[in-house]
Amino acid sequence: MEVEEIPQCHTCRGEQVIGILHRPARPAPTGVLIIVGGPQYRVGSHRQFTLLARYLASQGTTVFRFDYRSMGDSEGEVRDFEDIGEDINAALDRFFQQIPDLSQVVIWGLCDAASAALFYAHQDSRVAGLVLLNPWVRTESGEARTYLRHYYVQRLLSGAFWTKVLSGKWRPGTSLSAFLGMLKRSRTGKAPAKAKPEDNPPPATAPLPERMAYGFQRFRGKILIILSGNNDYVADEFRDMVAESPRWQHLLSRPSVEQHDLPQANHTFSRQDWRDQVATWTGEWLTSLPDRNSR
Repeated sequence: MEVEEIPQCHTCRGEQVIGILHRPARPAPTGVLIIVGGPQYRVGSHRQFTLLARYLASQGTTVFRFDYRSMGDSEGEVRDFEDIGEDINAALDRFFQQIPDLSQVVIWGLCDAASAALFYAHQDSRVAGLVLLNPWVRTESGEARTYLRHYYVQRLLSGAFWTKVLSGKWRPGTSLSAFLGMLKRSRTGKAPAKAKPEDNPPPATAPLPERMAYGFQRFRGKILIILSGNNDYVADEFRDMVAESPRWQHLLSRPSVEQHDLPQANHTFSRQDWRDQVATWTGEWLTSLPDRNSR
């Protein structure tokens, strides 16, 4: 299918925001908005966002990928994923302005962009679905427990580590200090998990997973979660958090939630076959999304 790639420039709070619109000749009623995550811009690590947008557009889905303020080519002071709600809203306004026949959108985000999507989506009726890759749920205690369970266990099972110990080349001082520090951090700030969703929004000081769970709870659209493996401690921390939280287990058990795991992949899906698998899963999931205007 013929696809146009059209540079976009709109404003958010008076500051210029730059993006690229991928418009197929016959756009589907559902579009995809790609939010950047971490210190990167609209192309994505290993050009993942560009390649994903081109693939989806070739299947008839209009895609808009953009740099929120302070990222890439966009203007503005430095901000993080917890402060981009206005940027997402402005990008959606531009998206619907450029594609008048659009009836709904899916927000696609990797890492902290997935977290930002959960903060925002339940507030905007135009958002019908979310694709969340390796959601960022970082807490000090959660990070420490993840490293204890994954990094240190793997190291203890490593033949190279024991060879170093038996040869007398291992110096326990720094390693032992780091381990004890992780152990101490793992025991702090761990509140009892709650099985039932809460109706009241948590305070801004609440742990990140709790605030994300509130957005997840209130969102009524469909959600696709994709998790990598291959020593990706961000994905590991998400899995560990879910395993410890009846509330998150309840949320992920919804019929509207689908999850895929790609254990061989790293955090940014750097290999072509990993990126292709993510694109395929995304495209197949989009076909299952009902068009609100057809109901």
